[in-house]
Amino acid sequence: MAKSSDSTERRKARIRRAIRVKANGRPRLSIFRSSEQIYAQVIDDEKGVTLAAASTLEKTLREELKTGANVEAARRIGKEIAERAKKVGVDKVVFDRGGYMYHGRVKALAEGAREGGLDF
Repeated sequence: MAKSSDSTERRKARIRRAIRVKANGRPRLSIFRSSEQIYAQVIDDEKGVTLAAASTLEKTLREELKTGANVEAARRIGKEIAERAKKVGVDKVVFDRGGYMYHGRVKALAEGAREGGLDF
């Protein structure tokens, strides 16, 4: 019987393979969602560097947000990552949902990033 981590890793690899085909050189907006926080990074896979990052662990956001584990926090992180990506000259990305279903906090982060000006 396969472990749940094995199936999770296979799912992530499958999604990342599809993203690599569709990327056409665009950076990847990758997210990680834990039970208490949410994190986002804009990654240039060709160079292997992180261009921008935002998370609910940052001091300014922790003071403003009630918790890091709700839809409002995810939407705020989406807007923040879009703002930071724009500062480094990135306006088109490929969305990497990291194996998570596209609803709830994941969807809110994506909508926040779109509101902030990222195109994907």
